Amino acid sequence: MSMAQQEFRFSGAENMTEEELKASLDRKKLPQHVAITMDGNGRWAIRRNLPRTAGHRAAVESVRATVELCGELEIPVLTLYTFSAENWKRPVREVNALMRLLLEQLREQTSELNENNIQLRVMGDINRLPRQVIREIRRSMEATKENTGLILNLALSYGSRQEIMQAVRSAIADVNSGKLKANDVNEDVFAQYLYTAGLPDPDILIRTSGEMRISNFLLWQSAYAEIYITDVLWPDFRKKDLLLALLSYQQRERRFGGT
Repeated sequence: MSMAQQEFRFSGAENMTEEELKASLDRKKLPQHVAITMDGNGRWAIRRNLPRTAGHRAAVESVRATVELCGELEIPVLTLYTFSAENWKRPVREVNALMRLLLEQLREQTSELNENNIQLRVMGDINRLPRQVIREIRRSMEATKENTGLILNLALSYGSRQEIMQAVRSAIADVNSGKLKANDVNEDVFAQYLYTAGLPDPDILIRTSGEMRISNFLLWQSAYAEIYITDVLWPDFRKKDLLLALLSYQQRERRFGGT
């Protein structure tokens, strides 16, 4: 049992039904931005003597459940760590299978995103992605750009250190060209050079599979995010697991360095 899960041992939250958990939420204290590192697909498959790609495909239902609940709860932003910059180091066969799955889901789910008033955004070095995938991303983003509900933000070919370095270079270029004065660069100005410009910082960072690391995900933006670790592998993650994370978030006192 993870540290985050232990918080509920005495309250009995883990034994509550999904509807009971939902009723226990304070709707006025929900996070504005939920970020999730979706970890454990490979281990899920290996435990079942299946190829790792089976874990990635099984994870589609976890994404669907998470997006559906965030939309229902009117959480403004959900960021999913879908494919990291480091994931390019994986076997070519696995990477290709992931790209095919991504392409398939973009083609199949865009109409459903529109039906549910969900806006799709993508952040990362997408130029490294296959051309077909890039075209489908742009098509889906264009098709959903007017939607006013949940913003579904996919981190694809994403690395936070790379993001920060790119932001630094862009800010320096603007200073050198006279568009920006060096003395005017503060945290708010710098944040506008990040992929997440215009979005609130994540309030809660969820990581599945029990791993205790950030893995180059939203390093700048998560400075004051509440971290929730669950032992649940991502393909098994469902609405109840997200509700437990949200209840944990609501039990915490957020002081942002104050008293």
